[in-house]
Amino acid sequence: MTTGQRSGSSIPLLGVEEEFLVVDADRGEVVPEAATVVDGARPTLGPRVGGEITKLQVETRTDPCLSVDDLSAQLTDCRAAVQSAARSAGLRVIASGSPVLGCAVPPPITEGPRQDRGTATFRGLHDEVAICAVHVHVQEADRDRAVLIGNHLRQHLPVFVALTANSPYWSERDTGYASWRTVTWGRWPVAGPPPFLRSAREYDDHVDMLLDAGALVDHGTIFWDLRLSRTHPTIEVRVADVPVTAVESAALAALVRALVVTAGEAVDRGDEGPQLAPELMRLAYWRAARDGMGGHGVDVGTGRLLPAAVLADRLVERAGPALDEAGDGDRVRAWRKGLTADGDGATRQRAAAARRGRLTDVVDEIAAWTAPDVPTTEESTPA
Repeated sequence: MTTGQRSGSSIPLLGVEEEFLVVDADRGEVVPEAATVVDGARPTLGPRVGGEITKLQVETRTDPCLSVDDLSAQLTDCRAAVQSAARSAGLRVIASGSPVLGCAVPPPITEGPRQDRGTATFRGLHDEVAICAVHVHVQEADRDRAVLIGNHLRQHLPVFVALTANSPYWSERDTGYASWRTVTWGRWPVAGPPPFLRSAREYDDHVDMLLDAGALVDHGTIFWDLRLSRTHPTIEVRVADVPVTAVESAALAALVRALVVTAGEAVDRGDEGPQLAPELMRLAYWRAARDGMGGHGVDVGTGRLLPAAVLADRLVERAGPALDEAGDGDRVRAWRKGLTADGDGATRQRAAAARRGRLTDVVDEIAAWTAPDVPTTEESTPA
């Protein structure tokens, strides 16, 4: 547990899900070998590893944690386990929000009746569904309170996009965006921010309406960037690209939790959250996806264009008291400082490509960042 962290019940538990792409170790192209990696990692991770909607993706999950140190250790262990399993099969996993090399259209969808219903419902939207996010769960057992907390968190979603932007490429092409995953995901009828809602009953009624309208396969396919979990007493924030490193995923989770705590305090004072203009939210998402941390973003309260760094600093400052109470302030501020020094994930991907003009270098670097302590294929192969 981090020094200075309280163990009291005022600090909620949190957990993280990370998604990764499976690539050929030599060519760097995404390959439909997720099941191979899952099978190889399962003896180590058990139920904390699984497949995803396509055969190109692997997902890992942490247990609920109070300490972000513990969370970070689990994230690191999960990444090491899937990378090790991949390397033993001549593969690698990469923490990128979108494929850099390869990716057929449509991608190979995992078989199953639920997936078949999804293909029948969403059709061509599945063509670009091989994208990877990070999902942060924060404990909140009171569903009415969770909905109101969500109203407060909606305004921060575009800033989370900028902070984690890590998907500049799509199938061997620089899209010009820092988070192309955000753009492709935004096409779905049930993606983006949830509407302003006042109760769990209103939330459930809205989901039922979407289901009746044929916009969902089932209740589990409400893909809002912020939602209530159906299986856990949590608020789930799922707006971000998977970060390049486990350290960054842990810092993001700490920031999300602190903002949940901050929003909860406002709710307890009777504040239901701001009612944001939908057109400003759409604009803010687009600008954050295009520029990441290297450009400008939109203040969703005023519509003003501001440097992304200013919006990120405001967010960290807002969360500051809750971060410090949990002992996570130094971690998050160091992450924020590192983004200024090194750039967001998209900037780092492009820098890797610029050195020799080869996208294979991007895949090599992402694989090394994803699980830096995993030995190379030669080192891991018995003599």
